Amino acid sequence: MSNRHETLILGITDFITICFAWSAYYLFRVRSGLIEVSAEPDFLAPMIAVCLFWMFLFWIVGLYRPWYAASRFDELALLAKTITIGSMILFFVIFFDDAGKPTGTNSRILIAVYWALLIGAASTGRMVLRSIQRRMLIAGIGVHNTLIVGSPARSRELYDQVVRYPALGHKVVGFIDISGKRQAQRHRNIPVLGGLDDLPALFDAEVIKEVLVALDSGDHDRLLEIVGMCNGHKVSLKIMPDLYDIISGQARTHQLYAFPLIEITPTLMPPWEEAAKRALDVMVSLVVLVVGLPLWLIVCLLIKLESPGPVLYVQERVGRDGRLFNIVKFRSMRANAEQEGPQWAGRKDPRVTHVGKILRQLHIDEIPQMLNVLTGDMSLIGPRPERPVFVKKLAKEIPLYLRRLKVRPGITGWAQVKHKYDDSVDDVKMKVKYDLFYIENMSLRMDFKIILSTFSHMLLGRGR
Repeated sequence: MSNRHETLILGITDFITICFAWSAYYLFRVRSGLIEVSAEPDFLAPMIAVCLFWMFLFWIVGLYRPWYAASRFDELALLAKTITIGSMILFFVIFFDDAGKPTGTNSRILIAVYWALLIGAASTGRMVLRSIQRRMLIAGIGVHNTLIVGSPARSRELYDQVVRYPALGHKVVGFIDISGKRQAQRHRNIPVLGGLDDLPALFDAEVIKEVLVALDSGDHDRLLEIVGMCNGHKVSLKIMPDLYDIISGQARTHQLYAFPLIEITPTLMPPWEEAAKRALDVMVSLVVLVVGLPLWLIVCLLIKLESPGPVLYVQERVGRDGRLFNIVKFRSMRANAEQEGPQWAGRKDPRVTHVGKILRQLHIDEIPQMLNVLTGDMSLIGPRPERPVFVKKLAKEIPLYLRRLKVRPGITGWAQVKHKYDDSVDDVKMKVKYDLFYIENMSLRMDFKIILSTFSHMLLGRGR
C-alpha cells in the first residue's frame, strides 16, 4: 500500500486504541467506586481533546513514518517513550485544571493508571496492525515493485537475501546490470532489464517504487550517478552496505529482520521541526509584508519613476519535487532585460537600473517573495529556485543537482551566505555543494544561523 494509506490506517488504529484507553480510564476513575469523586466529569469532550493531543504528539516524533527499516521493538520503544513524556505533560495540565474543582482528587496515581492503559492499548493496536501488514506482504499484497542495480555478483547476492524476507515488501521485477557485459540474462527467473542508461525509462514503465543498489566497495562515482538518475522520481533508494563500511563506522544502517540496508534519501527533517519551520515561514513573511508596507510602497514608486514597466517581476521557477511556480520580485532591471533569452546576471550588468542596484545590494528586491512563502511555494531558508531551462542544463552537468528539488526553495540559503553570486557553471557547482550540505543537515538551528548571516549581508550591502 502507499505511504498515505499506511499512515491513514495507522492513524485510525491509534484513534481507536486511544479512545479505548480513555474509556477504560474513565470507568476506573468514575464508575469503579475505588476513587472518590464528588461530581462526575465530562466524558466525550476530554476524550476527543486527549485523542488529538496524542495523535499530534505521535506525529511530531515520527510515529507515522513508513514502517520500513524499523523493527517492532524499535517502534514500541519509541511509542513507550512518547507516551511517558506525554503523560508527564498531561500530569501537570490535569493538576492545574483540577485545582479548586469539585472533580479534583489528590490521587496522582491516576496518571500512572492511564499511562499503563494507554501503553497497553496503543502497543497492542500497533502490533496487531503490523502483524496483519506482515502477513499481507508475505502473501504478496501491498508489495513494492523493486529494481536491483549493481554488478552481477553483488546483485544476485542481494536478491537472494531479499527473497528470504518477504515481509520487507520488495517485489523484485528485474536487475540493472552496470557491468555492460550482460553475461546472464536471468537469475532465478528474474530478468536483466538493461543497463544503467535504461534506468530512468524503467521507473514509469514498470511503476518502480524501490531501488536497491548493490555495488562493490569504493565504487563511489557509480553510486553518485545512480542517485542522480533517481532524483526527480518518486522512488525510495537504498544501498547494500559493504561490511567493511559498517565495522569502520562509515555507514549507519537500518535493520529489519537483521537485514541491513542504508537509506540514501531518508526524511530530511523530523515532522515537528518541519512543522515549526513552516510556522516560522508564515509568521516572518506576514510580519515583513505588513510592518514594512510603507517602505515597500516607496520602493514601488522609485522603480516606477526611474524606468517604464511593471513594478514587480514575475518569472517561472522550478520548486519542490519539480513543480513549477511563479516567483515574484521587485523589478531591478529594465523591462526588456531578457529579450535576447535567459541569461545570468553579470557583475556589472548593464541591464540593472540605478534603483535596482541599490535594491540588490540590500536584498530588498527579494521581499515580494514573501508572498511565495505564504502560498507554500517557497520557504525563508532553502536552495534558491532556478529557471526550468537552467535546471535541465545543470542537471546534465552537475551530479546530484536535482537533489536540491527535495526541499522547498528558499529566499536565502547556506549557499547564498557562503558563496558569491553565480557568474558561471563553476559557481553553480560550488553552490550545489553548499545546498547539499544544507539539505543533509537541515534543522531549525541551522535556519536561524542562516537568517542571522543574511541580516549581516543586508546591513553590509553585500548583495549584487
